[in-house]
Amino acid sequence: MLKRLRVEAGFVGKLVRLNLASNMEYRATFLTQAIGMFINNGIYFVFWLLFFDRFEEIRGYQIEQIFLLFAIVALGWGLAFTFAGNAPRLAQMVAEGRLDYYLTLPRPVLPHLLFTRMDPFTMGDLTFGVIAYLFTGRFDVISIGLFLACAVLVAVICASFYATIGCLSFFVGNATQWSFGLANALVTFSLYPLGLFQGGIRLVLFTVIPAAFVGGVPVEVVETHSLMLLGALAGAAAISVLVLNVVFRIGLRRYESGSAIHVNI
Repeated sequence: MLKRLRVEAGFVGKLVRLNLASNMEYRATFLTQAIGMFINNGIYFVFWLLFFDRFEEIRGYQIEQIFLLFAIVALGWGLAFTFAGNAPRLAQMVAEGRLDYYLTLPRPVLPHLLFTRMDPFTMGDLTFGVIAYLFTGRFDVISIGLFLACAVLVAVICASFYATIGCLSFFVGNATQWSFGLANALVTFSLYPLGLFQGGIRLVLFTVIPAAFVGGVPVEVVETHSLMLLGALAGAAAISVLVLNVVFRIGLRRYESGSAIHVNI
């Protein structure tokens, strides 16, 4: 079992290196897209700068916590789609019958499918996340370690959630618009202080759309150094992976091959 895991991990590592090399063949385009995403994140953050210019805090969040929130979400997002670049495209690929290529190869279908592409925009997210963290003032070893651990777990949750909602195409036909809407909801709600949400909405953010585990909970982990909360975050990541695997396996039984020939290089 462990040997098989090492083999598959090595295979994923080779896919990532090939994706990076492929993107760097067109350095100007790659850098332009990354810089564009960095600027986009910065523009979104301006709203909070203007807000805290007038108000000292919101639901216990000050500007330092907002920097931390954006740092975790941006870095986690960047890690997710630097590695699993096909996760946001899964709904379209299933609807178009483009899984045939992966089904014919002697590799586990799901990881091969997810990790075979890199989104060049993610470098902007990675950079923004690191720079945003520098403004938090938390430079002790424990805080940095928890920040990085949370970012990795957030990446797992983001990639798993995107891929899971992409699997809707197995059941309802082309679910591209549905997956796009749910994905936007994840990002939008994760970038607001968790204390703003109460009642049923808060429950949804801890379950159906796990935005709480992408934004609010990781911030609490770094703020409080709580290993219990970190364990809860790790549990949420593990559950998200489990749900993805179950939904994908059930959906794959309903998959219909595409009529077009797609070549993957």
